[in-house]
Amino acid sequence: MGCQSCSTVACGVPTGCGSNGDCRSGGCSKLNAFDWLGDMDLPSSQRFNIVEIKFKGGRKGYFKNDQHLEIYTGDPLVVDTGNGHHIGHVSLQGDLVHLQMIKKGIEDDENILSILRHATPKDLEKLAMVKNREIPTLYKTREIIQDLNLDMKLSDVDFQADNSKATFYYSADDRVDFRQLIKVLASEFKIRVEMRQISLRQEASRLGGIGSCGRELCCSTWLTEFKSVSTSAARYQNLSLNPSKLSGQCGRLKCCLNYELETYIDALVDIPMIDKNLQTQKGEAQLQKVDIFRKRMWFSFQGETTWHVISTERVDEVTKMNAKGKFPETLEEDNVDKSLALQEQKLSSILDKQPISPKKSRNKKKGGDQKGGKQQPQQKDNRKKQGPKNQPANKKGGQPQNKGPKAPQPQKQQAKNGPKKGNNPSAKNNPNQKSSQQKQNQGATPEGKKQQNTNPKNAPKKEGQKRSFKPNFKGKRRKRPNNND
Repeated sequence: MGCQSCSTVACGVPTGCGSNGDCRSGGCSKLNAFDWLGDMDLPSSQRFNIVEIKFKGGRKGYFKNDQHLEIYTGDPLVVDTGNGHHIGHVSLQGDLVHLQMIKKGIEDDENILSILRHATPKDLEKLAMVKNREIPTLYKTREIIQDLNLDMKLSDVDFQADNSKATFYYSADDRVDFRQLIKVLASEFKIRVEMRQISLRQEASRLGGIGSCGRELCCSTWLTEFKSVSTSAARYQNLSLNPSKLSGQCGRLKCCLNYELETYIDALVDIPMIDKNLQTQKGEAQLQKVDIFRKRMWFSFQGETTWHVISTERVDEVTKMNAKGKFPETLEEDNVDKSLALQEQKLSSILDKQPISPKKSRNKKKGGDQKGGKQQPQQKDNRKKQGPKNQPANKKGGQPQNKGPKAPQPQKQQAKNGPKKGNNPSAKNNPNQKSSQQKQNQGATPEGKKQQNTNPKNAPKKEGQKRSFKPNFKGKRRKRPNNND
């Protein structure tokens, strides 16, 4: 678990680490603790005389410094083990060691062994030679276990620095009778054998590895206590009960399922419990998904693939309505947003206060043109249906009316219905044409006058006479150029 800059040479001396084996990044050692009192210089007589020393696989032990040696973090020390000696590195010292002992329930009594001396280069060379025996011994022991047909899994071997004892770590589901195995191992390797059973989580902690999150395993870096994890933790967090995704390197449920469990339990207080489907006029709505932190719930009707998302408040409202025997039309909220309704109400009140400008009424005349020279659309349709141009059409039947002669109209009315001044530019430029039109008007009968005044377009054209131009737009009129000039 060491980084490249802090790797060790054959003799075990750290090469790249500036703090003698205690990397500040935490990659050189497992389960290391930050010494936040390390910068305080205290006399050796006032320091706590027990030192924390770490061995292979993250295993830690506490030893007394009875000889008052000058010790720094990362120094290799030779310690007493009761049946020999072993070499470890200092991981923590000072008052923090006392706090760690209280946390782990270790008392300061006679059972705590003492530190012998600083490790010499010769001791480190002997330790490196002993470590080289571990891998061949592991493979050989697995073959022996297989020959003896023992239901156990050997995971690691740890030799003591004096090469007099070896500890074999194994895991098994049931109790194993390994008495014959100990005899074979003692005669094969000429050492004292100690068999220690560990759990699958402890095995993953010793071996280490990379988790599905892409980081080092929590149990091999900082996690020291293994709490029980149940599938209810996955249910509370709305996780799929897939064993391949919920299990870790050890084959058990991941320890990280307990990290956010309390937060989910607190958030589930506001989520309503759905024991049965919601009843609506459309049908029964079945729960499909719950978003705990956003407080949203997804429902679907039978035979539909679309999901309807509603808030938890709406679910409580529909549940209370169903308890009273009422069924809403839809799952969505029936009330319109109050803010939008208020804006519409303000806008309607503003529009009601504004005065409406009256429209100009147009004078309609029977069978005649409008004041501005425009013809009614009904008259245009009737003129399309009528036959010859010289005969006026009736509005109802579209046939010419043959009525008796009528009294001549006053001169003012005739001038009003006739073309205005300036509307006929051709008559202005041609005086002969103007005089001929006046003679024709004087000799016409009253019925002809009416016919000419009401529909001047139907009058027969003379040779050389040009039709008057009447614009269909309001405003200033522009004179049409005369092509005869």
